[in-house]
Amino acid sequence: MNIRDWIDIGGGFELIVNWLRDNMGWLFDIISGAVNGLLDASLFLLGFPPAAIIIVIFAGLAWYMAGLGVAIFTFVGFGLIWYMGLWTLTVSTLSLVITSVVIALLLGIPIGIWSSKNDKVWGVVRPVLDFMQTLPAFVYLIPAVLFFRLGAVPGVVATLVFSLPPGVRLTNLGLRQVPTEIKEAALSFGSTNRQMLLKAELPVALATIMAGVNQTIMLALSMVVIAGMIGAGGLGNEVLRGITQLRIDVGFEGGIAIVILAIFLDRVTQALGDRTQRQG
Repeated sequence: MNIRDWIDIGGGFELIVNWLRDNMGWLFDIISGAVNGLLDASLFLLGFPPAAIIIVIFAGLAWYMAGLGVAIFTFVGFGLIWYMGLWTLTVSTLSLVITSVVIALLLGIPIGIWSSKNDKVWGVVRPVLDFMQTLPAFVYLIPAVLFFRLGAVPGVVATLVFSLPPGVRLTNLGLRQVPTEIKEAALSFGSTNRQMLLKAELPVALATIMAGVNQTIMLALSMVVIAGMIGAGGLGNEVLRGITQLRIDVGFEGGIAIVILAIFLDRVTQALGDRTQRQG
């Protein structure tokens, strides 16, 4: 008898997923409602004002954070997106990214802090992060669809899981690299553990944590495009339409819009990290 008849790894995972779907549906409904609420709020904030106002705000933010060159690129780039008729899809993609990144950071940074304080916790968390980072991105779509059906919510959940590891890893790394002298100085002034974390360790590690935020945003943006395959909406749908219909023009325009959005987010978050490091 084949050993696979005795140990069916894929079948075991399928049983777990089916059990969760059948017995924990109430929990997935709560998660779905919360994610939908965040998505609706971000879509309202980005979609209610006219495109011209949002473009000017983004250009001003880029100028303030990263300089005139990035501001000009932002203004011209988002103007090009509006000219190509992809503004609504871009806003939808940006809202998916914002929602995924906010949840990922709310989960990832505390886990990273906890891991930096406890080696046993890090010993458990590290292989989980390795698994999350090396598993092909398309595999995340399967349980997400089974638990949350098609739409934006499974796209956010899959993106969240895919983009979570950098935030945890770099938060843990940044806190572990805080010089011992700083910790000893804080202790000598009678700092509690809470004061040590908030007033000594986090300010020193903030630049590394911001690098994790940057990587989380970039991974979320890349996964949001793949999530277009399960109806997440946004520019991912446009790229998918170009592939399925062999429309070079549609696929190219959607790809250009994604590149512009990615460069804007990358430059602004990098500049924020550099500014944080200088202030530290």
